[in-house]
Amino acid sequence: MDLSRHLKTAASTGRLLFGQRQTLDACASGEARLVIVAANCPQSYIDNLGAKHPEVTVHRAMIVNRDLGVAVGRPFSISTICVVDAGDSELLTLESNV
Repeated sequence: MDLSRHLKTAASTGRLLFGQRQTLDACASGEARLVIVAANCPQSYIDNLGAKHPEVTVHRAMIVNRDLGVAVGRPFSISTICVVDAGDSELLTLESNV
């Protein structure tokens, strides 16, 4: 799966949230369907997320936060993307790999 292509599709046709704080809020409210974390996202954050919200799938991308921001068309680094609505992309087929 070409993650960058699916992220661009989801950003334009679905609903994504960016950042660790927004992701935690979406998980707490039950909106989160998938969380994508950058390769250099702190392991402590990932462990905390998995412990508090085991029902949410967490997928670690093999790209760093700077490239993850570029993949969704944002001019800033993004360490965490929360997928609320995948739109026309196939992001929800990703499995947990953390």
